[in-house]
Amino acid sequence: MSDTAVADTRRLNSKPQDLTDAYGPPSNFLEIDIFNPQTVGVGRARFTTYEVRMRTNLPIFKLKESCVRRRYSDFEWLKNELERDSKIVVPPLPGKALKRQLPFRGDEGIFEESFIEERRQGLEQFINKIAGHPLAQNERCLHMFLQEEAIDRNYVPGKSLLLWSALV
Repeated sequence: MSDTAVADTRRLNSKPQDLTDAYGPPSNFLEIDIFNPQTVGVGRARFTTYEVRMRTNLPIFKLKESCVRRRYSDFEWLKNELERDSKIVVPPLPGKALKRQLPFRGDEGIFEESFIEERRQGLEQFINKIAGHPLAQNERCLHMFLQEEAIDRNYVPGKSLLLWSALV
């Protein structure tokens, strides 16, 4: 075997890292937290909402920071919109917990603190998986969900995000 067939295993030359590079903001980031659950209403009109806080420097998002309040059905809406119109595999939401909604339970059911925290964690995993997907980041429904106070459920799906941004 000749010497020219041996692979070059030397390290690539890279510039030394300084403190600004090591401790500065990451080049691209997207952070989404679900927190501060609040249960509102009474009887059958009772439900829990969660704050959805987003921070990013990704150019695709028009706002670099936003905080909106969403309920479980809003997450269901987002999942259904993405399944209908996008080409990505949408992860499952945390379950509906139908048994916890039965009457005459000895506990608070879906309004019990431990259940709300478990659901909060599941919703946070769900939204971070979706929002981290490059194709999902182009979907208008995701931008509405993360950055607008009210979700326009009458929007026209399938319209380009770039076209929508130009109209807003």
